[in-house]
Amino acid sequence: MTTAQLTSPYQNYVYAYPHKTAYRTLDDRPRLRDLWAAEPKDTLSLYLHIPFCEVRCGFCNLFTRIGAPDGLTGAYLDALERQATAVRDALGDTDEVRFATAAFGGGTPTFLTAAELERLCDIAEHRMGADLRAVPLSVEASPATATADRLAVLADRGTTRLSLGVQSFVDTEARAAVRPQRRADVEAALGRIRDARIPVLNIDLIYGIDGQTEESWRHSLDAALAWRPEELYLYPLYVRPLTGLDRRSTDPGPDPAWDEQRLRLYRAGRDHLLAHGYTQQSMRMFRRTDAPPQGADDYACQTDGMIGLGCGARSYTAGLHYSFDYAVDMHQIRGIIDDYVTTTDFAHAEVGYRMDPDEARRRHLLQSLLQAEGLPVADYRARFGSAPTDHFGAELARFAGRGWLTDTDPTTLRLTPEGLAHSDAIGPELFSPAVRAAMAAYDRK
Repeated sequence: MTTAQLTSPYQNYVYAYPHKTAYRTLDDRPRLRDLWAAEPKDTLSLYLHIPFCEVRCGFCNLFTRIGAPDGLTGAYLDALERQATAVRDALGDTDEVRFATAAFGGGTPTFLTAAELERLCDIAEHRMGADLRAVPLSVEASPATATADRLAVLADRGTTRLSLGVQSFVDTEARAAVRPQRRADVEAALGRIRDARIPVLNIDLIYGIDGQTEESWRHSLDAALAWRPEELYLYPLYVRPLTGLDRRSTDPGPDPAWDEQRLRLYRAGRDHLLAHGYTQQSMRMFRRTDAPPQGADDYACQTDGMIGLGCGARSYTAGLHYSFDYAVDMHQIRGIIDDYVTTTDFAHAEVGYRMDPDEARRRHLLQSLLQAEGLPVADYRARFGSAPTDHFGAELARFAGRGWLTDTDPTTLRLTPEGLAHSDAIGPELFSPAVRAAMAAYDRK
């Protein structure tokens, strides 16, 4: 058995580093005005988080609650507007502030009504100063909430990308993932999205669902390809603590057979999309070769200069990543949302992780290496004054020894196809000891 086979390919999806479970309460509650005073503000990213869904999928560990009592979404938008006002004030001089990208995520932003989506856009534009029609704007949706009136608002306000969480076009697989939906409803939603003429459609699919076969996986892929989406994301299924699938699980230990199934389905999906005119951007992301340019890719949320609004959103400065409290348990999430909607002081950072030079280097390496185009060594040297091997020689040597790094271009650190397949093993190996310790000590809630 090879070293690569001894390493589970599915350890942790690194969509942001450090993970929120490494964040802790900031006792000094630094003022946002001080945090942002010396930061570049001419190419900021804006993210607005809506923590509501009509149902919670069995695999989901996102910060979201099911449904909303009467008045809660309005109260949440009130709080979001208060937060936006405070954050915009903390950014200072209007002439210096420019937003280069914007996104609405969750949860499910389209859980909001059409009128509430209008208000959400108004907050981004009038309170934060983002010109939504002039920058890439990505919005997440579910089939049930992708209604014609909501899509019309989003299209009119400048949405350039709509991401639809489908996961499977096979009804039995959707039920196995605790995602109650019918294919007919999914197809109808896709038709409405195409009718809205939003330039980029992304479809999310999941592999590794109980009962899924290569044939049924190909069936979902072909059903998605019939809509010629500009982007497709292929996600491996994870069973995470405190989720619906975790509560059903009877075997929490490693499962080599499941690892092999997911790897087999990943490779089949990757090859199928490459054969149908898509290029691979990362382990998960595939873009149609002739799709219109869309600005920043899926790793953009890890760059410095990120403004997150909403109780599940993160913000990134060079020296501090900050947010609000994090939870997965539904009761805990409800309490955090209730606290958020009654908050009046948004001028301070409450929970976060302080970034030192080592963490900044790790983050830069992670966010670049896990992309198909790789990390230009000159870019790393220009930022940090040394080559990546000077700081991460042992880790990179291990990756190379496993066949995960190419050796064809000395100017770029780039993963091989098998390296990309093992992205969820590579990322965690680059976590710092401090981040590992903080994540291990996190009290799950």
